[in-house]
Amino acid sequence: MLTRNRLTGLALAALIFVADQVTKWVVVNPLGLDVDGKQIALTSFFSLTRTSNYGVSMGLLTAETDTARWALVGLTAAIALVVLVWMLREKLLGEIVALALILGGAMGNIVDRIAYGHVVDFAHFHLGSWSFYIFNVADAAISIGVVIVLARSFLIREKPETDAGAPATET
Repeated sequence: MLTRNRLTGLALAALIFVADQVTKWVVVNPLGLDVDGKQIALTSFFSLTRTSNYGVSMGLLTAETDTARWALVGLTAAIALVVLVWMLREKLLGEIVALALILGGAMGNIVDRIAYGHVVDFAHFHLGSWSFYIFNVADAAISIGVVIVLARSFLIREKPETDAGAPATET
């Protein structure tokens, strides 16, 4: 059943997906970062630096062949499906929001992989010679969603049981 919380989650996932795709389009087209390595320095510690990511986070599972690319698409699509089902079974808004962030980000990166064979990354934090990974809106949403899921699983205790013995639920 699509409760208000679940509809909110689906809307948030769609918003993350659209924000990810729009920001990638703006970086590649109007801003002209259409080739890996092109860069626009915005501050002394943040640049828009175009890179093509053929793997997942931190260069893991790099898909260097067409077969590996489609295997990675299949794997990430399966994970996204599991996250969607999990989200649709959750009742608590906190859990749904976290899963929606993961789902929206995963969908954004899946679309890139299907369309281009890689994910477009561009957000680059750096300080002197130290450089943080280059990422995108989808990556940020996935990371934030995972942190929320982990934090909630470690910090939020089960709801106390009601008089009838069933756990109390949030609507």
